[in-house]
Amino acid sequence: MTKKREYRDDYDDKTLYIPGPTEVRDDVIEAMTEAPFGHRMDRMTDLYTTIVEDTKEFLGTDNDVIILTGSGTEFWEATTLNLVDEHVLVPTCGAFSERYANVAERLGKTVDRLEYEWGDAVKPEDVREALESSDTGYDMVAGVLNESSTGVRNPVEAIGDVVAEYPDTYFAVDAVSSLGGDYVDIDEHDIDVIFASSQKAFAMPPGLAICVVSQDAYDREVEKGTSSWYGGFRRCLDYYDRKGQTHSTPAIPIMLAYRKQMKRMLDEGHEARDERHREMMTYVHDWAEEHFAMFPEEGYESQTVACIENTQGIDVAATIEGVSEEYDMAFSNGYGDLAEETFRIGHMGEHTVESVKELTDAIEDIADL
Repeated sequence: MTKKREYRDDYDDKTLYIPGPTEVRDDVIEAMTEAPFGHRMDRMTDLYTTIVEDTKEFLGTDNDVIILTGSGTEFWEATTLNLVDEHVLVPTCGAFSERYANVAERLGKTVDRLEYEWGDAVKPEDVREALESSDTGYDMVAGVLNESSTGVRNPVEAIGDVVAEYPDTYFAVDAVSSLGGDYVDIDEHDIDVIFASSQKAFAMPPGLAICVVSQDAYDREVEKGTSSWYGGFRRCLDYYDRKGQTHSTPAIPIMLAYRKQMKRMLDEGHEARDERHREMMTYVHDWAEEHFAMFPEEGYESQTVACIENTQGIDVAATIEGVSEEYDMAFSNGYGDLAEETFRIGHMGEHTVESVKELTDAIEDIADL
């Protein structure tokens, strides 16, 4: 049984290079300290319409945007309830794509997995074959853009092009650990739903789920007749159209932080932000190849989370502890069974090549590379 561990006031701050949460700028944190106000006031309409429309502008989409209090993975459940009558195809290549499949099963849906070894990426031609060979057809293909357990970046654009050829099948994408740091042309590739979390590449405090919804996905939910209560597209979007607010009480302080950070993201621009993340990815990959090896299939590496194969057999746990104690920096062990076989570096949000180099220098020192 878990026992209470009293929260203290004397923790050392650690610079975060984990797969999320990531670093948050001081002025974004300060934005959360405004005095409380009512979530049905005009002031709330000003705030919510600002962050919704700014997000649409940043992502370059004509689709609708929902921003809800909660984890981005709320939309594992919501997309399944909103779009699936019975059959869903889930390509699985790591822990989070497998969880998407598990959620659909827990909701009583019939799930067919398109299974890959951890470290391999989903192939569009395999998705096409699964769609073509299905006797029943699929209501939805549920994919993961950035499999942060393995550092794989799946080609969701090409997969979206394939799924678009099947008008009765909808494509939902978990982009929790990459959207905002990895450019995706949502509308061009017919992605019906794509969702993320505020604490990852958006570099905001945890607590908000961001979801982009196509008109086709909205219409599908209306036609289907049943949906998620909290994350229902129609409920969220119709309330926004009528009131410019959320249907339920939101975490207003985090939305204030979101407004501050999204203005910065707009100033930087989506393509420039994408390029900065590419530069960090290139640096970390070059460093990893010099000292270790990359774990993901070549050509499918994540732009926000590096999963590095521990070819030197360093003590990953001891290295993480040493870097934390000596340098006040935090990076991550591998996920699950890969805990000592790999380690992971989150290079996302407001990090730069220079700040990531501080971490790799610290790892070299502690691991005596």
